[in-house]
Amino acid sequence: MTEQHADRPTRSSKLIKASPEQVYDVFMDPTILLRWLPPGDMTGQLHGFDPSVGGGYQMSLFYPADEREFRGKTTEREDRVNVRFVDLQPARRILEAVTFDSPDPAFHGEMTLDITLAPAPGGTEVVFTAANLPPGLRPQDHEEGARLSLEQLARLFE
Repeated sequence: MTEQHADRPTRSSKLIKASPEQVYDVFMDPTILLRWLPPGDMTGQLHGFDPSVGGGYQMSLFYPADEREFRGKTTEREDRVNVRFVDLQPARRILEAVTFDSPDPAFHGEMTLDITLAPAPGGTEVVFTAANLPPGLRPQDHEEGARLSLEQLARLFE
């Protein structure tokens, strides 16, 4: 049985050694986005990208062939997500509405991902806050994925 997680937002943050403008730019560049957003050993493929409010992107995230712990939400090894940009404030905020393509109703529904960029000593504090997670997505799994993505984002600027 799954439980609803809508009442428990997840939050992950990391100091990135770059200006808020530089960080924002890597969110809006589809080629660079593919280099850091897929968490851990996952890989990604974009199926379109429109960097405007109301636009967004569709991305497939692929689990490594030897991954045994996780199963894809769309197919055995794939999580396909649809991201719509609800609000874009360059160098400050990206608000996304995210849905999974999944035959499993436990992954249906629209979650929000609020990404804030704040100047901080040594760079930019990037914060991911996700709310309204679908009941099949465990908050700790989402937090771990966000943490891994943020680590990869940080490595882009090291």
